[in-house]
Amino acid sequence: MQKVARRVEPPQGASAELKPLPLLIGGELESGSSVEDVRSPYTGEIVGRACIGSAEDVRRAIHAAAGAARAAREMPSHARAAVLERIRAGLLSRRDRLVELLALEAGKPVSAGRLEVDRMLFVFDVAAEESKRMGGELLPLDLVAAGERRWGLTRRFPIAPIAGIVPFNFPLLLTAHKLAPAIACGATIVMKPPPQDPLTSLLLAEVLAESGYPAGGLSVVPCSVADAAPLLDDPRVRMVSFTGSARAGWAIRRQASRMKVVLELGGNAAVVVEPDADLEHVATRCALGGYAYAGQSCISVQRILVHEDVHDEFVERFTERVEALTAGDPLEESTDVGPLIDEGSAQRAQTWIEEAVRDGARLATGGQRTGTMLQPTVLLDTRPDMKVNCEEVFAPVTTVRPYARFDAALEAVNDSPYGLQAGLFTRDIGRIWRAFEMLEVGGIVINDIPGFRVDHMPYGGVKDSGQGREGVRYAMEEMTEIRLLTLAP
Repeated sequence: MQKVARRVEPPQGASAELKPLPLLIGGELESGSSVEDVRSPYTGEIVGRACIGSAEDVRRAIHAAAGAARAAREMPSHARAAVLERIRAGLLSRRDRLVELLALEAGKPVSAGRLEVDRMLFVFDVAAEESKRMGGELLPLDLVAAGERRWGLTRRFPIAPIAGIVPFNFPLLLTAHKLAPAIACGATIVMKPPPQDPLTSLLLAEVLAESGYPAGGLSVVPCSVADAAPLLDDPRVRMVSFTGSARAGWAIRRQASRMKVVLELGGNAAVVVEPDADLEHVATRCALGGYAYAGQSCISVQRILVHEDVHDEFVERFTERVEALTAGDPLEESTDVGPLIDEGSAQRAQTWIEEAVRDGARLATGGQRTGTMLQPTVLLDTRPDMKVNCEEVFAPVTTVRPYARFDAALEAVNDSPYGLQAGLFTRDIGRIWRAFEMLEVGGIVINDIPGFRVDHMPYGGVKDSGQGREGVRYAMEEMTEIRLLTLAP
């Protein structure tokens, strides 16, 4: 049985009267068209209130972004860097409150919340540097006689306005991965925060309002899916950057066919464990990678494929690590695993677990649910076609399966509609290179979990996991287009 953390005192962020946090439209903080209560996924109590925009508010934000596009584009790089540095400083001064809000509205354990806030600050750091390094290329054109004494010059220009849409699981970090590169390359952007936990995004909006970016260049508008329609319908919007589910992302791709679309979607990340791996290290990392933030990450460890020679030993070590995790109140420092974002998500995951067990899978540990809390679960003897393997579980659930041949393990990793990141634990350089050649994923992490990410590296997937890449410099490339100038004497 997993340990359980329980709260003794009520959260400091909750009070009888909660002032609604305003939205940001064209550089101005506004009250929006309505106000909604935000509830804790752990207790169900109201932890804040958010101003909500209408479709007309979204249209006004787009209009402001289109009007500010030229001023943002012409802003010198040192000035863009200064804006990013001011944003970082403003967020750093609110660090403790942001961590608390992540625990209250998103159910994210405070230790994980600190990591998210610090990663967000790093993204703005990197963006401030990259804003100074967005150069071009000088091309000799005399490769043919007609090009003699001619040169070509390339330069990147921002695509604007951009629509940015983020999910609930990393509301600050994923917003930063869209906002910071947009500012760094001189684009304007309208952000739609997640409806489940908009408060951290609205606190970020207060910082953006004081950043000194051209008026109209930045907007943050929480709204319903229906009211967000102008982000996909308005012909002035030139790019959509979406992070979320595969179903929603590809629907956006079909609808927004005339504009550039970058999609960072889901996954059911796999880990391959070879006999030469350090099993203690693997078990510890997989226990972190499968259950951090209750598995609500698109690169959370979901499928663990272990060579048959070490399978039983790994299962014993891994199950011990999982059972040692503390599940409970996200405001408690000792909590490792908090609630799922809502009870429907917890019910769905529990249903998939029960279906797998009915079809022959075996519970090594976990499987019990109380409200939004699902105990960390390990399933054995599963089949590839079970939902817990072939779909994205997005919950604290992992499966462990044995394999006999290395190539069979690689085939099992590829036997998925998704292809985001995968982990491989081995010291065999030949097998590392073979995995690099064979695995159909956007990134392969050697001797660590697929959830490993440093926020300046290229990040994204193939197949149903999306198109395009994030990571500040790579996102800047997505958010800009090359323009060519040829010079003749």
